[in-house]
Amino acid sequence: MSDKLLDFGVRIQESVFECVLDPYSYVRMMQSLDKVQIAKTDRLRVYKVCQTCTEDIRIYGPGEVTCDPDYYLV
Repeated sequence: MSDKLLDFGVRIQESVFECVLDPYSYVRMMQSLDKVQIAKTDRLRVYKVCQTCTEDIRIYGPGEVTCDPDYYLV
């Protein structure tokens, strides 16, 4: 599972990942995760966080909110 999640984001803690995804990438990630078998005692939770919500993220200690750079096509 970790390897699949690392294809789409970064590890924040041992079992916490942050993925900044467009709608297409989100669907691809979910399809990829659907193929992974997990034990009955394991859990996977995926939370969608809206852009407005990310503006209110506060981090205490080292780290920063993952942010995609702006792209400009000329």
